[in-house]
Amino acid sequence: MTDSIDEALDAVGPRLRALRKQRETTLAELSATTGISVSTLSRLESGERRPSLEQLLPLARAHGVTLDELVDAPATGDPRIHLRPVTMHGMTMLPLTKRAGGIQAYKLVIAPDSSRREPAPKTHEGYEWLYVLNGRLRVVLGEHDIILAPGEAAEFDTRVPHWFGAADDEPVEFLSLFGKQGERAHLRARPASRKTD
Repeated sequence: MTDSIDEALDAVGPRLRALRKQRETTLAELSATTGISVSTLSRLESGERRPSLEQLLPLARAHGVTLDELVDAPATGDPRIHLRPVTMHGMTMLPLTKRAGGIQAYKLVIAPDSSRREPAPKTHEGYEWLYVLNGRLRVVLGEHDIILAPGEAAEFDTRVPHWFGAADDEPVEFLSLFGKQGERAHLRARPASRKTD
């Protein structure tokens, strides 16, 4: 039992580093979010220091994963997906699938935030499929600028410059299927006025 606990704790460091790199977050940004010093975060990621529960909880929250996922707890056999929404820049993403790779399904909700109204098209590897549940979704795709209503769908190669947001003063809810590149792009999307890249 002690050996399996030691192995799980030893594996947390590389997992923390992988999650941070996957989300393209710096140690300084993570420190500001969690309240854990940069030097402590660095030692946790390198395995020089073992994490405490007080450190794991804010780290799991910052990375948008459960504590079980962070420490790679064994599966319980429960088929339910425990939704852990991630909200950034007026967009909330709720995972509907839980697989290590391949196509992922999400429900997205975009608030009618005026800062997202100015299109800032992005590109990334992959392919995306959208289906509008509620509200109206404005989609800018290459030279096209269209509005999708509830029940309408769109699919496109994400190497074509694209952007989407609420079409009016109501939030829009839609389903999206995409791979990991798409997840990173959506979580990193920023309004043009706040762009720091």
